[in-house]
Amino acid sequence: MGWDPERYEEWFDTPEGRFALDREAHLLQAVLAGWPRRGHKLLEIGCGTGLFLEMLYQMGFDVTGTDNSPEMIMAARKRFQNRAELHLGDGEHLGYCDNEFDYAFLWSVLEFTEDPATMLKEAARVAEKGLLIGYLNKHSLYYSMNIKNSDSTMGNANWHTWCEMQDLIKKATGFRPTVARSVLPGPTQTWKTSGVCKMVNSGLFPPFLGAFTAVRVDFINMKPLNPLFAWKTEPEMG
Repeated sequence: MGWDPERYEEWFDTPEGRFALDREAHLLQAVLAGWPRRGHKLLEIGCGTGLFLEMLYQMGFDVTGTDNSPEMIMAARKRFQNRAELHLGDGEHLGYCDNEFDYAFLWSVLEFTEDPATMLKEAARVAEKGLLIGYLNKHSLYYSMNIKNSDSTMGNANWHTWCEMQDLIKKATGFRPTVARSVLPGPTQTWKTSGVCKMVNSGLFPPFLGAFTAVRVDFINMKPLNPLFAWKTEPEMG
C-alpha cells in the first residue's frame, strides 16, 4: 500500500482520520446488510494492519487476511493474535483454491496495485458468493481539493472514477455491482464532528459523490454478463 504500519494507524488517530474511519465503518455496515455472516468465510486482500478485518470479525465473519507487506502482516498478527489466519502474499496471485471463501474484501487496495483487473479476477476466483470493494473516488471534492497534484503516497495512488470502477468490475468478474454507496462528500476541512460540516458528511450518498465508495458484487442468484462466469450462479447443494 505504500504505508508503514505506524503511519497508517497514526492517520486514524487524527481528528479527520477518526471521522473518516467512523464514516467508512458506517458505509461498511450499510453495504454488507444483505450478506449472511455467521459461519461464512471472508478473505481480505490487502488487509494492512487488520483494522477493517477486525470490524468484519466483530460482525461475525470467519476472517482470513493477506497482504504483500511483511510489516503490515506483523502488525495484523499483533492485533489478532490467534483469532484469524494471516498470510504474506500477492493479491494478484492468491495461493488459494477456487471458491475457497464465501466472500472476498478489497478495501483501499486497488489504488495501490499495478494490475487492479488481475487482483479483482483473483478475488472473484477464490470467492464463491461475492465481493466487497472499497475505493477512493477520483471525482470527489476530497481528491480535487486535497490530493490532486500532491506528491504523496495518496497523490501517487491510482484513483478511480465510478464509471471506471463499474467497467473494471464487469470485465474482471463478469457481474455488475449490486449495491454501491459513498461517504464524505466534502473536502478534508469539513470532516468534523459538529455543526453543519458533520451534517453534510454524515450521510450515505450515490457512488460518484463521496471521497470513499463501497461496491458490493453478488454472484449468487445474479445473472453473469459473460458465459464464462455462469458457474458462479450454480445452485448450492443441500
